[in-house]
Amino acid sequence: MQEERPNWDKVSAQMNSVRTRNLINDADIVVVRFGEKFRQWNAAFDAGYAAALGKSVITLHPPAISHMLKEVNAAASVVCTDANQVVETLDYVITGNFPEPRDGKDFVPIADRLGKGNPNP
Repeated sequence: MQEERPNWDKVSAQMNSVRTRNLINDADIVVVRFGEKFRQWNAAFDAGYAAALGKSVITLHPPAISHMLKEVNAAASVVCTDANQVVETLDYVITGNFPEPRDGKDFVPIADRLGKGNPNP
């Protein structure tokens, strides 16, 4: 295949770049998914491009690769570790509905956990 179409990678990368740039430019919020099984250069580039445009970026990745993505996460508005968190975040942004606390009915607000007399609740 390479001998028949030596520039195929370059052509496909350029076509994908046009598509991705247009989609990011039109987006209000950009969700960038990272995984463990493949290289992340494209996703990291897209996240950086979106951040440079001032777009709100939500990253989605397993906790095991958080350290590798620390700079990308620092530029993100929200960091999620599962798709449900992305859905909950978008639901909150669109409707204002808070997601259920992760610890369910046992949730105790931080002010209650630290005590009412805490000067820095």
